[in-house]
Amino acid sequence: MLDRQQAFSGTREVAPALAFDAGRLAAYLGARVAGFAGPVEVRQFKGGQSNPTYLVTTADRAYVLRRKPPGKLLPSAHAVDREYRVLAALGKAGFPVPRVHLYCDDAEVIGTPFYLMDRVEGRVVWVPSMPGATAAERAATYADMGRVIAELHRFDPVELGLGDFGKGQDYVARQAARWSTQYLASKTDDIAAMDRLIAWLPDHLPPPAPVRIVHGDYRLDNLILDAAAPKVIAVLDWELSTLGDPIADFSYHAMQWIMPPTEDGSGTGSLVGLDLDALAIPRLEPYVAAYEAATGLTVAPYLDRYFAYNLFRLAAILQGIVGRVRDGTATNAAAAAMANQVRPLAEAGWHFAERVRA
Repeated sequence: MLDRQQAFSGTREVAPALAFDAGRLAAYLGARVAGFAGPVEVRQFKGGQSNPTYLVTTADRAYVLRRKPPGKLLPSAHAVDREYRVLAALGKAGFPVPRVHLYCDDAEVIGTPFYLMDRVEGRVVWVPSMPGATAAERAATYADMGRVIAELHRFDPVELGLGDFGKGQDYVARQAARWSTQYLASKTDDIAAMDRLIAWLPDHLPPPAPVRIVHGDYRLDNLILDAAAPKVIAVLDWELSTLGDPIADFSYHAMQWIMPPTEDGSGTGSLVGLDLDALAIPRLEPYVAAYEAATGLTVAPYLDRYFAYNLFRLAAILQGIVGRVRDGTATNAAAAAMANQVRPLAEAGWHFAERVRA
């Protein structure tokens, strides 16, 4: 059984395929970032599947660097420039994100574009049941996690200078089409449920929702919690962020309540089969209701449609990782295990689609 907390927490030596000249990086940053002074030590974070992420440490400061991976990439993927832009805008608005310093599109520095941000000191919890936490800590953490995503979805993108951050309208339809294309480009096996969902989704979309900033991968292990309190102090991993449907974003986050668990623990964390009352983790229905109250959006009647879409989307994302294993550009040692998760996710997605048909 994979220990997610152990497997994905902390750093390791930089993988040879993802190494770069630390001296060249230090010289570049020293000329552009106030207070930055080399030499630097560079290590790679264990967690993360898509954009390689590094801890860059100087004598008195710690930074985090996110870069586009080298090699053959899927179209429009790994958009670190977009990550930088949304982090900068949200930081100015007081939303909990790391402070960013610069974006570099000069591939001569480390081989691919990257951006630099502060390291936020705190805790990352990789298991949604929060082993070792008290009941009160779990309840407070889930309440704050729900509060933060509702806060994100209340922002007016135009007021943040992000009015052109994405097309916004018809988000679910466009995402379903995009991930259908990405899935087919990365396909390694025939999965009937994925083929059914590709055909079903365009004709069973939820009603339009207001255009808001969507994170795209909001979940517990993409948050940094305060070291001493059950409070979200930073939201990470904005690669999939854009303008779109906030309910699609929230229902993706809510999938931990219905996520097919994996026997070896390698999959995305799941609450299925757990005694939520004993753990003091809210059940799905009141969690949805709290989000509806905080945002004024109507979610519950359309959850089956959103779950079908989001399970398909996650299956396609994981298939992309499998494709990168095939192509030799995967950034995580556990990436090959993703292949075993695509089919169960697709079949769960088709289950929710059938509930809509009925």
